[in-house]
Amino acid sequence: MGYELDRFLGYVNEGLLCCVCGDVLERPLQAPCEHAYCGSCINRWLLHHSTCPEDRQPLEPSRLKPLYRYMRNDLNRLQIRCANARQGCEAVCSLEGLPAHEDHCQYAYVSCTNSGCLVQVERRDLEAHLSECSSVSRNCGSTISPNQRSQHNCLLELQSEIETLRYEMLTEVQDVRLMMESQQNSERRYLAQNERQLKTAVDELKGQLFTLTCDIRTLSAEVSLSRRPRADPVRKGPDGQTLAYERATGKKVGPIADEN
Repeated sequence: MGYELDRFLGYVNEGLLCCVCGDVLERPLQAPCEHAYCGSCINRWLLHHSTCPEDRQPLEPSRLKPLYRYMRNDLNRLQIRCANARQGCEAVCSLEGLPAHEDHCQYAYVSCTNSGCLVQVERRDLEAHLSECSSVSRNCGSTISPNQRSQHNCLLELQSEIETLRYEMLTEVQDVRLMMESQQNSERRYLAQNERQLKTAVDELKGQLFTLTCDIRTLSAEVSLSRRPRADPVRKGPDGQTLAYERATGKKVGPIADEN
């Protein structure tokens, strides 16, 4: 929304009026078709439309630009009454200087600075309100009513708050310590279980290695026996002599002398 037209003194050019709300431009933006709008007005319009609200030409938010410089100068020079005129402010200033005035206007409503107080008063009455406000913030941060001021001791309040914070901190530290101990115990149990499993696996491997070694030795012995040369077969002759024969041909090769 723009500035209400009846707040201005003198003539206002129609080119400085918003094409959406009809008020004097506030934070103005301009379309390629040179129509101007309040920034908030045109942004709300383009949420539901894709055309200029004045001539219906296609318009996208990315094509909006700041107002021409000469138009901004004319706009800034307009004389406007303070927004707090209904409260009694008689100030008239240029539109460009309006924010600076209203930030310090004595007729503007401001909130009470005491925590817990929701009262709003004119800036010129704030000091009087604070002197009798039912909620008063002290140096310790406490909010008290006027009838409690004489009994209130900031030092004791701060000490009490410190003790409360100390207790909360110790409790939190204790909780963290217990949690860490629980985690460490869980890790120890896990490591002990893994150690037992590894020991069992190593023992099994040792047993398998021993069995394999025995099998290798047995096979080696059998291979050695199979490679030894066999003795030639012997037969008895007619005269009772032991004869030797060649294994391959079966031919007699002669008698074998008795070992006796």
